[in-house]
Amino acid sequence: MSATPAAIVPSSPASGRRRDAFVTRFARNRGAVAGALVLVLVALVAASADWLYPVNPLRIVGAPEIWPFESWRFPLGTDSMGRDMAALIAHGARATLLIGLVAAATATLIGVTVGAAAAWSGGWIDEALMRVTELFQIIPNVVFVLTVVSVLGPRIETITLAVGLVSWPPIARLTRAEFLSFKEREFVQACRAVGMSPLRIVAAEVLPNALPPVIVMSSLVVAGAILYESVVSFLGLGDPNIASWGRLVGEGRSLIRSSWYICAVPGVAIMLTVLSLNLVGDGLNDALNPKLQKR
Repeated sequence: MSATPAAIVPSSPASGRRRDAFVTRFARNRGAVAGALVLVLVALVAASADWLYPVNPLRIVGAPEIWPFESWRFPLGTDSMGRDMAALIAHGARATLLIGLVAAATATLIGVTVGAAAAWSGGWIDEALMRVTELFQIIPNVVFVLTVVSVLGPRIETITLAVGLVSWPPIARLTRAEFLSFKEREFVQACRAVGMSPLRIVAAEVLPNALPPVIVMSSLVVAGAILYESVVSFLGLGDPNIASWGRLVGEGRSLIRSSWYICAVPGVAIMLTVLSLNLVGDGLNDALNPKLQKR
């Protein structure tokens, strides 16, 4: 007797339609599509940096201040120390994206946890968590990041942690607002009536419905994290053992009159990446916001 392949469960047609509808709505925003293509290109450059430039990018490989396109060996020129700008840009893309993504993930984890706990618990817990959130909001973000990096040391882990710690309050407030809007809905009351535990209701029912705007906010946090890292590195507090775009801008600021390309090349890379992240955030908002889906 042949066994029935009961374990093979076909994908839900409804989920497929939702996915197709999301892609369609996102594709209508041409700016978001262009931003996504730029981000894919930056990610490919970062992923292939070791293959394209296997030598340490901080190593001196030529004469200093060779302008872009003057030598076929250095298509983007060399910096003031004779290091290959193209290698620094490629390896710097990895460090910059890593800091942005990990810092955004840290901020999202803290913000969602605080916001969900505040909204679901209510009472004095809500008040206490919101006062802590306001405390982090009134502290100047750049000053906080520079203080943490100065105390704990200029390492990539420290910079990522500091950026994540200043970026979570907006996510916490947004998550709290979303949870409050879903907390008394009929489907939540039905889950309580059938005896579901509060943790299961939050994790399986409320959180998936509250996540779309949080995802949009997280994409903007990545852009902010890249800018914070650039500021820290520009001021000379970046990790000296890695190449980053902000560090390149900071090292080239003293040569802005004679060799402005040293600042301009990484500056354009930062500008395009941050702009692309904001465009993708707008596209995600168009695709995930249920109020905009009816247009």
